[in-house]
Order: sequence, then C-alpha cells, then structure tokens
Amino acid sequence: MSFASSWNALGVPSTRIPIDGATFISHVLPPVVFYIASAVLAVTPQTHTVRVALWPLIALLALRAVLSVDMSHGKPECAFLDTFLALFMFSSATRSLGWTLAKGPLVRHLRPRNSSPSTIMDALDLISSYRGYGWDWSRRLYIPRETRPANRIAFALHASLSAVAHAFICIGFYLAAFTMLPLGVGDVPGGSTLFDDTLPFWLRYPRACIISVITAFATYGGMQMFYDLCTIAGILFLGQDPAQWPPAFDSPWRATSLIDFWGRGWHQFLRQVFLLVGGYPLSLVLGRDGIIIGAFLASALWHHIMVLTFDSRAGYWWMFVGFGMMGPGILAEQAFHRVTGRRVGGVVGWIWTMAWLLVWGNVFFEGFARLPMDRSILNGGMRPARILVGLVGSFDDWLHTI
Repeated sequence: MSFASSWNALGVPSTRIPIDGATFISHVLPPVVFYIASAVLAVTPQTHTVRVALWPLIALLALRAVLSVDMSHGKPECAFLDTFLALFMFSSATRSLGWTLAKGPLVRHLRPRNSSPSTIMDALDLISSYRGYGWDWSRRLYIPRETRPANRIAFALHASLSAVAHAFICIGFYLAAFTMLPLGVGDVPGGSTLFDDTLPFWLRYPRACIISVITAFATYGGMQMFYDLCTIAGILFLGQDPAQWPPAFDSPWRATSLIDFWGRGWHQFLRQVFLLVGGYPLSLVLGRDGIIIGAFLASALWHHIMVLTFDSRAGYWWMFVGFGMMGPGILAEQAFHRVTGRRVGGVVGWIWTMAWLLVWGNVFFEGFARLPMDRSILNGGMRPARILVGLVGSFDDWLHTI
C-alpha cells in the first residue's frame, strides 16, 4: 500500500476541510469520544487488553483530525484554533498512551468532600488533570505551597481577582512585545525578528533579551489567567474543593537554578506528556540523563507543532535548539553538584539561571517572532495595557536614538 493510499484509507483529504457541523462530527468528535472511553477504561479494573487495542485507533483518529480539519477557515487571526486542535490531539494521543501502558487501573486519591467514588467522575477528572494532582501516577509531582484562603467563596474571589490582574499582564505585555517587533524587519514575509540590524550589536542583543523577558511574562500571565478561569468554573459550578486547584506557578522569576525553574517554578501541566514522548524513551538509551534530555526535546516538538500551525515552512531548529539546550544546562548543574558537593543556588545561581534562560530563550522566541502573526491586536487593548505599550514604545524609540 502506497503512502498516499494509506492517507486515503484514513480519510485524509488532499486539502484541509473548513470546520462545520458535519466535519466536527466526522473528524473531530471520534478521537474525542475514544479518548474519553480510554479514560473510563483507565480507571476500571481488568481493562488493560482493551486499552492496548484501543490506543492505535485514538492515535490514528487524532492524526486524521489534525491533517484534515481547518479550524481557522483560512483566517490568520483565527490560526490559534488550529494550534488548539493540534496540541489537544497530540496530548490526547500521548496521555492515553500513558494510561495504556499502566497495567492496573489508575487510582484517584483526592476527591471533593462528601463525594462517593464514581467511575465517570474519576474519568472526567483524569481527562482534565494534566498534572495528575491527586492521582497515583504523579506522586513525584511538585505542588507549590498554598497561600490562598481555604473558604470556597473567598478562594473563588481570589481567583477572580487574579484572573483580572493576569489578563492585564498578558494583554499588556503581548502588546508591548508586538510594539517592539515591527513588520518587515525580519526576512520572513509578515513576520519580524528580535534582532534589529539597524542597531549596533551591543544594543541589538540586550534589546532582544528585553523582548524575550516581556514575552515570557505575557505567556505566564496568559496561562495563569486561563488557570484562574478554570479554577472559578470548577469551584462555583462543578462543586469542587479549593484543594483540587493548587497553585500553577511558584514564582519562576525567583528560581536560583535551572532545576528549580523547570522543576518547581514553571508550571507542570505537560510534565507527563514530555516524559512519555521523549523522557522515558530516551532513558532506555542514555539512562537518567536521557529523561532530562528527552523531556526537553519533547517540549521542543510540542512548541514546533505550535509554530507549524501558523506557518508550515517554519524552521524546526529554533525550538529544538532553544528548548533542547535546557537539558545540557540542567546536566551541568548536576555535574557541579557531584564535583563540589554543593547545589547551584543563591545570587550566583540566580544570575546563572537567568543568563542561560535568556541566551537560549532568545532562540525559541526568535522562532515565534518570525511567524506571520496577525497584528490587529495592536489596535485594541485595555487602557492600562495601552499605557504600558506607550512606555515600551517610547523606550524602544530612545534605543534607536543612541
């Protein structure tokens, strides 16, 4: 059977089909239904054989959905919908593989108070719990210390205020980054670059670092805002307990080592996905070091898929070099500990951590900057965000006058 006929057997069209009701039912819904079925089987005893038989179907249907469906209808401003579909299908296939590899049923340890065990509710919690908090398969997961009130209403109010504050951070900092990334500066049509060739090197590189930091805070703000909104929905509408929604981040800007940053400061939502895709397979060849290197290569693959949904011609090396170099940095810290008996930390550790993140962060943020993204967002935004944009724009103008 030829490669083309294999795609035809899967029902992959030659050109992607715009999403509508019929396309959703025929292409998007099937992998979702089987993904949910896999979660139900994962919490049910004596279903391992069925899970093994079901997983290839989930993977093939997920791949077919990504290759067949055009969520954006060809509109650049809606390209994020294609990103959401691709990453959801990728994570669904990966997570269901993890459930398949488990011999026995997955066990949930944390439930809402006064609730009785339920297969359906456990399956739904398994689907939504990317970190695996409260499950037996994520016992080594680091959970930041809780500082929010324990009362459900006060907890939801705190999450609401946090969502508003982080919405300002997300929108304001993204607008500021776009302001410093004018169109036509880079060599990609419709894209830009962190590195402005009109500036001398001693200004060009620090300016790129500033853009990277701004974008990192915007990304943090967006993810925290989304987590807060999910927290509010879970607490107020699904009757969940505050204990089921631990903090997502632990002040990553205060990290004094790369191990501290990636293992505790930054979010852990995709930890299982990265271990299944890269960490565990590479550990079979490289041992414990392979877990670290493989996990970051899997992270690079995840972000490269994200980039491809915006531009199919995007170079793969931006993400694989940028994220891939985080692994050697962590291995260097472990080697330092073995040689000296001391762990990386303190002020020197913070400088080392931020310097490594900036050097290689500039690489993967450059990959995003080159994308032909829609810039209509620059015409909107909340007033406080516009004030920040004005300040950043004035600062950037000043840099170009030095």
